[in-house]
Amino acid sequence: MIDFQNKETFERALLRSGAVICLFLILTGCGDKAQDKSAVYDEQDIVVAKEDQYDLPISEQSKAIEINPNDATAYYNRGRAYNSKGLYDEAISDYTKAIEINPASPEFYTSRGNAYLSKRQYDLAISDHNKVIEITPDNANAYIDRGNVYAAKGKYDQAISDYNRALEINPAFARAYNNRGAAYRIKGQYDQAISDYSKAIEIDPTYAIAYNNRGWSYFRKGEHDLAISDYDKAVEINPRYAGAYNNRAAAYGAKGQYDQTISDYTKAIEINPRLAGAYNNRAVAYYRKADYDRAWQDVHKAQSMGLQVPPAFLKSLREASGREE
Repeated sequence: MIDFQNKETFERALLRSGAVICLFLILTGCGDKAQDKSAVYDEQDIVVAKEDQYDLPISEQSKAIEINPNDATAYYNRGRAYNSKGLYDEAISDYTKAIEINPASPEFYTSRGNAYLSKRQYDLAISDHNKVIEITPDNANAYIDRGNVYAAKGKYDQAISDYNRALEINPAFARAYNNRGAAYRIKGQYDQAISDYSKAIEIDPTYAIAYNNRGWSYFRKGEHDLAISDYDKAVEINPRYAGAYNNRAAAYGAKGQYDQTISDYTKAIEINPRLAGAYNNRAVAYYRKADYDRAWQDVHKAQSMGLQVPPAFLKSLREASGREE
């Protein structure tokens, strides 16, 4: 049976299950975003929007296009609404039409590149960001956007090179430090990551994302109290930051403080019910408290959301609870 009381074992179990849920959301200047599997660049919580939130903007822009079929801005704005709904093919189609009408607008290429990133079509995304850099060579955001694509491809050195270039253009760019810190963190260079996150925080003391990300680096170094302190600051700045509650829960779990762990996972779920991993991880905490019924409830919820619960944990829960499911 797995001993989840042991700090290292607890952390491994969490990490195997997608534990500290680091949603790899890449911000753009226009608000587009993309998710990656493994780490955090400009981590934001997924906004759980109403199904019809973007239907009105789509309808309005469609009417504008009917009136003027050469209205590039209308295509662009409708593309952004499609993108926000997760309809990336429709968004790309509209961005492409906008580019055909006005091929000199860097914003159109930026948004299409980020939509390609959402579809993990990395080479097409890089091509669009290259175009933005060609049009506006001193555009620091464009280097960050391309760096984010390289990071999503696992080409972290190239990502760092682009973040470096962004900082050459704008040495006070907090987001560039944050994203470079994330690349260093994935490479296991936690001290460099912490240094970059600290610089981002120095530039922008209200940068909740950077506190959260620095906390994760401290967590990976086993410095759980420092991690918790950073997560505290992140949720103080943004009380609706589900990712920071989720990550603080893991730090409490590594310290064996399971009541705090459960409380934070519960808060994360309250803010964002789509965090399947938070249900899985709360199940681990319930398991440690021998509250097997609640552990099973959370396992079933995580599974219903498509998460593959680690077989070793399921085996331990079956043995401890005396039931199969």
